[in-house]
Amino acid sequence: MPSVQWPEGKRFAFTVFDDPDSQPVAESRLIYGMLGDLGFRTTMGVWPAGPFREGNSRSDSCLNPAYLEHALATQARGFEIGYHGNALRTSPREETAGGLEAFRAFFGQYPAAMANHYGNAEAIYWGPSRLSGLPKLIYRAVTGSKRANQFFGEVEGHPYFWGDLCQARIQYCRNFVFKEINTLARCPMMPYHDPARPFVRQWYAGSEGADAGKFLNTISEANQDQLEAEGGACIMYTHFGKGFVENGQITPRFRELMTRLAKKGGWYVPVTELLNHIRAGRGEHTLTDQERSQLEWRWLLQKLAGGTS
Repeated sequence: MPSVQWPEGKRFAFTVFDDPDSQPVAESRLIYGMLGDLGFRTTMGVWPAGPFREGNSRSDSCLNPAYLEHALATQARGFEIGYHGNALRTSPREETAGGLEAFRAFFGQYPAAMANHYGNAEAIYWGPSRLSGLPKLIYRAVTGSKRANQFFGEVEGHPYFWGDLCQARIQYCRNFVFKEINTLARCPMMPYHDPARPFVRQWYAGSEGADAGKFLNTISEANQDQLEAEGGACIMYTHFGKGFVENGQITPRFRELMTRLAKKGGWYVPVTELLNHIRAGRGEHTLTDQERSQLEWRWLLQKLAGGTS
């Protein structure tokens, strides 16, 4: 893939897709206040439906008026609001459809970028379906029944099917997550369309940061310098609700590293804007069989070594 030229003479790009798990509104306000003040504009994933504080996470949802007010204020400040599924629990098709309409009513448009929620049965191309061929067989053998036959978002006729809605409403969906900070170097074809998974228009990858410890390891000083030197792009995968705030305060190391990164003057835009820029310069990319195989093996080997989500 040809190298990407970043706008305004910037040397690299950096953003975050933040899954809302375990993130109450008070903590979220602290995080996004700091990010905005430092000049970052990232993507804040939400659940449009609730009930909040129930299901498989303690996070708030847009059915909490205070959380919705915060999300709208964050959007008004230039952040993107992304989609993390309808709710923090499994939703059948009709609830997912309603959630997408609620999202549009709340935020003025359908979500452009999304990420599956780990435990929801309507997750699309998830579990073993993230992979093909031998990598898929190995993944199933290693994970056993824990991840098999649990996800049905792309299975036509199933009560949890919503693939056609995803295809019609959403532009970008996250799949593979890598341990390196330069996401684009690990997945240089992103964003890409995969003909083997047609209900997703375009896929993108992420860099590992599932909790504060992993996030801070990925954006260490040395890794920041590497990203800048390579002229790359980082899309951090994270949950800002997992260890970034302690005793009502942003942790010092998180503030320190983000402040350092901000001073480098990279291109700090939301996920969709970053991916749109790559597509505009390079054109649409359709994944080849060889590229798919390389990408899946690259992720699977890191996953088996315990290095990625």
